[in-house]
Amino acid sequence: MNIPASVVAAFTPSGRLRASINLGNPILANRRPDSGEPFGVSVDLARAFAAKLGVDLELVVFDAAGKSVQAVSEERADIGFFAVDPLRAEAIAFTAPYVLIEGFYLVRDDSPVRANQHVDQAHNRVAVGKGSAYDLFLTRELKAAQIVRAPTSPAVVQTFLDQTLEVAAGVKQQLEADARQTTGLRLLDERFMVIQQAMGTPKSRGAAAANVLSQFVEAMKASGFVADALTRHGIVGASVAPGA
Repeated sequence: MNIPASVVAAFTPSGRLRASINLGNPILANRRPDSGEPFGVSVDLARAFAAKLGVDLELVVFDAAGKSVQAVSEERADIGFFAVDPLRAEAIAFTAPYVLIEGFYLVRDDSPVRANQHVDQAHNRVAVGKGSAYDLFLTRELKAAQIVRAPTSPAVVQTFLDQTLEVAAGVKQQLEADARQTTGLRLLDERFMVIQQAMGTPKSRGAAAANVLSQFVEAMKASGFVADALTRHGIVGASVAPGA
């Protein structure tokens, strides 16, 4: 990629590339237990993009998707890694997705909720991570069930348990990991959404910058970089998105 100096400047008003990293989605980012250093697919992509621009990288780390989105929307970060959503797209220019992730429901073993179509009932309360992709999606889609927002996505199952809620919603892998820690829980058999994870930059950075970021994502998918990152970090249940 031959990136014009004007585009590099658009991405780096602070002199370095500030990448917003959401630790609330363990498929894309985590902290190393020994050092606390962030790592994961999104971190790998941020480092690769900074290298393409020829600039230093600063990771701006958050514990929830909503905070990460807000940082980019308010231009406290220059790029970010989010699920595509129309509400977020008002301020952020998204690339095509680079990874597809499944959203599932979790219930107790003795729950009468046996399938996705049983969730949207007036007596059901559904725990979601505040500001997450599935929070935004279910806020639009659920007409009768009540949404209860946990502060972060990793806190969804604990909120579901503490408040004796009927349903928890989230990323399949996170729910499966939490369910292994508590007996008597099960996932429903089918996903309720496919989460399209993309990169994004503030729309104010201009069309040329958005186009360069989109080209970068397509190149990372086509080269096998994203697939290799998923394998390297031991991620299962997520797949590389098809080319745009």
